[in-house]
Formats: sequence, structure tokens, C-alpha cells
Amino acid sequence: MVSSRSTRSGSRARRWQAGMVAGIAVIGVGVGLGVAAAGETQPADRAAPTVNCPKVTIGVTVPAQQRADVQRNLALLDEQVAEANARLRSTVGQGGPNFVQNAILGPLRDKRIAAINRIETAIGRNAAKPDLNAEGLSTCTLNGTPAPTTPTTTAPAPNKPTKATTAPTTIPPTRPAASEAPAGTPVARNGRLKVCGTQLCNENNTPVQLRGMSSHGLQFFPNCVNAGSLAALRDDWKADFIRLSMYVQEGGLETDPVGFTAKVNGLVDQATKLGLYVIVDFHILTPGDPRVNANLAETFFQNISAAHAGQDNVLYEIANEPNGVSWDGIRSYAEKIIPVIRRNKPDSVVIVGTRGFSSLGLSEGSDESEIVNDPVKFDNIMYTFHFYAASHREDRRAVVARAAKKLPLFVTEFGTQTFTGDGANDFASTTAWLDLLKSLKIGYGMWSLSDGRESNSVFKQGTCGGTQFTGTGVLTESGRYIRSRILTGTGSPN
Repeated sequence: MVSSRSTRSGSRARRWQAGMVAGIAVIGVGVGLGVAAAGETQPADRAAPTVNCPKVTIGVTVPAQQRADVQRNLALLDEQVAEANARLRSTVGQGGPNFVQNAILGPLRDKRIAAINRIETAIGRNAAKPDLNAEGLSTCTLNGTPAPTTPTTTAPAPNKPTKATTAPTTIPPTRPAASEAPAGTPVARNGRLKVCGTQLCNENNTPVQLRGMSSHGLQFFPNCVNAGSLAALRDDWKADFIRLSMYVQEGGLETDPVGFTAKVNGLVDQATKLGLYVIVDFHILTPGDPRVNANLAETFFQNISAAHAGQDNVLYEIANEPNGVSWDGIRSYAEKIIPVIRRNKPDSVVIVGTRGFSSLGLSEGSDESEIVNDPVKFDNIMYTFHFYAASHREDRRAVVARAAKKLPLFVTEFGTQTFTGDGANDFASTTAWLDLLKSLKIGYGMWSLSDGRESNSVFKQGTCGGTQFTGTGVLTESGRYIRSRILTGTGSPN
């Protein structure tokens, strides 16, 4: 997905943006930023504990160009601590013995790491990038309790993944077969999709290009995908689908399997009523070997495919961005999960992630040949490719053009920015990409249907708290571009 994976990937960088930075205590900023020591002990609440986070000292000079960015992130960190304390108050007595760790402190740790990395990156744009010890200062505790012992983890050896999680109890399917899609909608026009040769085809075997949007992590922007925003995609944008990014880690599925499965089922139902297609995205990133989450994946896809077995609008993306794992490992995972889906929906289209953060292996020194020579042994299979237009250019477009001659591809995620999910939009490169995908009839979904602070968010901040999702007034620059591109065929940020 990027030319070098020594830093954050596209969706990895995105899940750390607004909506997931968290309470880091910051003092001693080199330029004298007036920041409170937010990580000091919080006032005690008689009914619930409060969060106590380590202090982080920025002992370097922050370049003038980055002061506002650093200040903004520091303010967000304070907000996240307050949000965690509010969650502690509102959930007193809920869950089992590990509820606080799994639902509050664990996700907060991931968010803190992301926040410190964002500050480091901001400073590094105009100065030497500092090491603020994100890993060492990421763990918060509850006031009055000792610091938790973080277990040492070892990355699984190739082809010998560790089973990190246990599959939750299966949720019985409750959805009846769906009724016909409303007239004129994408599903009504195309019906049940299938893979014919190297292309996605409709029920009449005509190649189709689906265009749509990917959500951000459902736990990070829980209000951005709803009946109103989905209706806007269908009616105001003329989009064909929504991709539901259901993170497994970072406060996602493994924290609350029943709740997140129900969340996805409900959103699929809303999209179905509107006649939209849905890509259900099992959003793995860290750990990058999808086999680590195989137990969770089996139960999740059993539940989702059973609940929507009577519908023709659901596609299944079984591993978002595998990384640090061989193609053989990815293929073996796919050949374990696909039968689970096919038992409930034998003709479903399944999208398989590719090596190197779904870069067809390019980010890890390979290419599409490993898939061509050893494909997944099922019908109706497509393969994922992700790009970020400001980072990935003509060399990768050439590989995609070549690979599309032999493999059915779907760009389930892309951005107009760099692979960090932020920074300036490169609309010239984006247009070159989307023109290529149009010529090859390769479907695409842009990251992300959110209202965060980063340039990848298509909605302006605060939009998802309201009810207005149509028109250009609620859209960011990238939002205006992609709406224009889908609606008119020509992308414009104006």
C-alpha cells in the first residue's frame, strides 16, 4: 500500500487520526506552549475511578509551522482523558472482571500511542523527528491501582500464528430474507454480483464498476454511518456501496464481539433498505497476520453471513491489510474463512487482502505474480489493492494495469492524500488513478466517511452530530472531490 512500510500505513495512519487521539500528559514543550499537565492525577469521583496517565515531556523545540498542529493534538489528548473518565462513570458495575481494561484502558493505550506518534510526525515535518517514547508512556491506570503489567508478546513466526483470541458465542441469525431493492437503486439495477473472468459482473454478466465510500473505524466515528448519510450517498452522490470498516483490535470486535456484530448487522440492514451494496470489512492491521484473528473471523462471518443469507447486496472483505505475513499464510487463512461464509451464502463475492498492506505485495518487495501462480481456490474471489494518491503514483498504476489482466481486483480503500491519511490532497494523481480504474472497470471506495480533523475525512468537523449530509456545504475538500467524481465523472474539490 505504500512504497515503504517503516512508518504508518494508510488505514493504520487513519485510525489514529481525529477520533482516536487520547489523553497524554504533556509538559515542558520546547517553544513554551501553554499546555496544562493533563496527565496528572484527576479529581476523584466518589462513584467511579478515574484515569491516571503518565506525563509526556516534549523536550525539543517545536517549529513555528507546527505549533498549531501540536497544540491542537495536545488539546485533544485532554479531551480523551475526560471522555475515558466519563465512560468510567457511565459504566460502573457493567461487564465482567476485564471490562475496564478491554473497553476503556486497552483502547486508550492504542489511542495514546497514535497521539504521540502524531505529535512526533508533526514536529518532524520541519525538524528532526523526536522519539517521545510512545510505547513506554502509553499505558494508563486507574487512580488508586498499581500500574498494570503489560505481557510481553512475541510476533508469530511465519506460518505459525498465535491464536490471540477466542471466538465468542455465535449469535443466532434473526434477519429474514430481504425484500426487493427499491426501484432505480444500485442493487435493483445490478442484482446479484459475481466474478466473471477478471471482472465484477452483474446478474446479466455485464462488467460493472462499483463506486462508493469506506467508513472509518465504527468505534471511532460511531455516528457517521447512519440512515441519513447512507441516503445522501445513494441520492446526492449516486454512489453504489458503503464499506463498513469493523476493526478487530483497538477497541473493536475483540473487545465486544456481540455489540460490534450487532452494529454491523444493523448498518447492513439500513443499506439494504436503501438498495446499496455493502462491503463488510474485517479490518485487521496489527497484528498483520490474519490467522491470529482466525477464531474471531470464523464466528463473525458465520453470524453476518447467516443474518444476511437472503440478500444479494453483501460482499465480504475478510482481511483488510495483511502485513508481515507470506502470501501462503494469507491464502491459507482465506481458505479457512471462505467456507464459513459459503455455508450460508454459497454464491457470495469474497474479497481477499493481499500482502504488504494490500499492495499486491509491492510494499514488501513482491508483486502480483505470487497470487497469479497460487490463487485462492474458490470461485467468486477478488483481490484487494489500496493506494494513497500523494504517495503512490505511476509505478504502482503500471502494476495495477498489468495485474488486472490476470486478477479480479477491487480497490476497497484509497485516499487523495499520503499513506498517513493526512496532509495535502493530490487530486492530479487521484484523477490519474480513478481514470485508470474506470478504464479497467475496477471498483473503488474512498477512505473515509467521517468528520475528523484529517484531510481524509469527507465531512467537515461536527457534521456527524447533526442530520444534514447532502450538498457540498458539509463536505471537506476531499469530500467535494469524490462526490463530484462519482456524481459527474469529473472530480473537483470546488
